Amino acid sequence: MQSSSLSTQRSGNERSADVSPFQVMAILARAQALQTEGRDIIHLEVGEPDFPTPQPMIDAAIAAMQAGKTGYTPALGLPALRQKLSDYYRDRFGLSVSPQRIVLTPGASGALLLLTAARLNPGDQLLLADPGYPCNRHFARIMEAHGLLVPCSAEQKYQLTAADVRQHWQPGTRAALVASPANPTGTVLTPQELAELAAAVREQDGELWVDEIYQGLNYSGPAHTVLSVADDAVVLNSFSKFFGMTGWRLGWAVVPEHWVPVLDTLAQNLFLAPPTPAQYAALAAFEPDSMAILEARRQELAQRREYLLQALPELGFRLPVAPDGAFYIYADASAFTQDSLNWCARVLEETGVAITPGVDFGAHEAGSHVRFAFTTRLERLQEAVQRLRDWL
Repeated sequence: MQSSSLSTQRSGNERSADVSPFQVMAILARAQALQTEGRDIIHLEVGEPDFPTPQPMIDAAIAAMQAGKTGYTPALGLPALRQKLSDYYRDRFGLSVSPQRIVLTPGASGALLLLTAARLNPGDQLLLADPGYPCNRHFARIMEAHGLLVPCSAEQKYQLTAADVRQHWQPGTRAALVASPANPTGTVLTPQELAELAAAVREQDGELWVDEIYQGLNYSGPAHTVLSVADDAVVLNSFSKFFGMTGWRLGWAVVPEHWVPVLDTLAQNLFLAPPTPAQYAALAAFEPDSMAILEARRQELAQRREYLLQALPELGFRLPVAPDGAFYIYADASAFTQDSLNWCARVLEETGVAITPGVDFGAHEAGSHVRFAFTTRLERLQEAVQRLRDWL
């Protein structure tokens, strides 16, 4: 008789071993455990605003479910919602984007899953900025490709540049992925910078993928899209952040139309279809009453941003760049630590303020940086700053 099964003898494959845990989730779990013990925790760690989904969108989802619209939709999403997004690009950015190019997915993560599955071969490289959202390189690894992290300094807004593309592109590099606005830094690429990136990638016969998940949460100028300067670029976007639908799990991609049949086949196999109630909620996201709510929330986030930009330097943090978008401030904490992971753990335990260590976002100067998410109301931000002031 066998003493153990094969499943107990093997802990996993090489791919899963190469996927690092997302440390912020461990911090969140510890913060929640402290809350159950009665501690008052101020959450500045997770990228999820404290606003609920706007009521008109909730009402639209409820009405659809009550009408029996609870079955599968087409694999690439409701045609009406793909058309609504096409109209959005026309009305907001003056662009003609065919609804056939718009692919709806279970979250933007679903869109990136489709892209990496369809476009990356084993051994291919995906060029990424360091610091950056960590899960992006893990998607590549799961598809037997690799994320190549390029150290990006504050002087270049922590963003890949055209010069980086030309310097670091290798024979096996297939695509470059940038984010604007970016996580964790909140920096935004200008249309000229995006055009230069697109040109540099074209020189390499590669693909430019642009994460626009925080589009709309802009503070220093109007939102824009890479499609305004590079119609051949790929866009990743989501209803999670600006539209306030994190738990509904709905995103989209804009891709060249000739990619769509392959993405359709993959979507059918990987997740059948995006969540149906979420799609009906999203149909109401572009109505004037919903957009008015979302704009008021953007203005509130802007007030929180202004407060932290003033308060954090007074505590001794250095802010190499001001975030022009998203809801994060990436702060240099070198005056306090070169071990951001353990330092953030201490801050949580000793002050009840939860923030994210830079090591979650790469390796470049990660030990001396932390991310603050201004995703809670101003009074709580003020309380967090006071606790940090007393502790420091």
